[in-house]
Amino acid sequence: MRDFPVRNCCAVPATFPGRGFRTLGVCHAGQMTDNGVMNWLDEVKWDEQGLVPVIAQEHGSKDVLMFAWMNREALARTAELRRAVYYSRSRGKLWFKGEESGHVQIVHDIRLDCDNDVVLLEVTQTGHEPGIACHTGRHSCFFKRHDNDTWLTVEPVLKDPASIYK
Repeated sequence: MRDFPVRNCCAVPATFPGRGFRTLGVCHAGQMTDNGVMNWLDEVKWDEQGLVPVIAQEHGSKDVLMFAWMNREALARTAELRRAVYYSRSRGKLWFKGEESGHVQIVHDIRLDCDNDVVLLEVTQTGHEPGIACHTGRHSCFFKRHDNDTWLTVEPVLKDPASIYK
């Protein structure tokens, strides 16, 4: 299995055998498994609903594409599949990014912030060139910029959402 990086911003090398993943960091104590190895998912500080906020950042440009949530299963599946899987709070289920739109996010890197309570995914947005991450048909969900006490739309619609979600 390929070595897939899962990184924490506080760099202390550690390896978790049996999963094919490598992490570069442990800031806070996690729980040990039966064989004495820390489970990397136990290091995440999940909120009261069992969720963690996630930021998707474009590989290469480093553009922030979107914000979403993950539960434990979504994060585990993301690491396993190397494609973004989120948790939809409105639908109460896993949301495989691109399952309806075809705009899949291929995951290059997973990082955990120094407080262990925010996940950063470095992704390649597929399905359209340039990549569409937002349900509005834009490259990024962050297409509004504050300017003189108003919000300006600064990114064009790349594809009509009605043609994306049939």
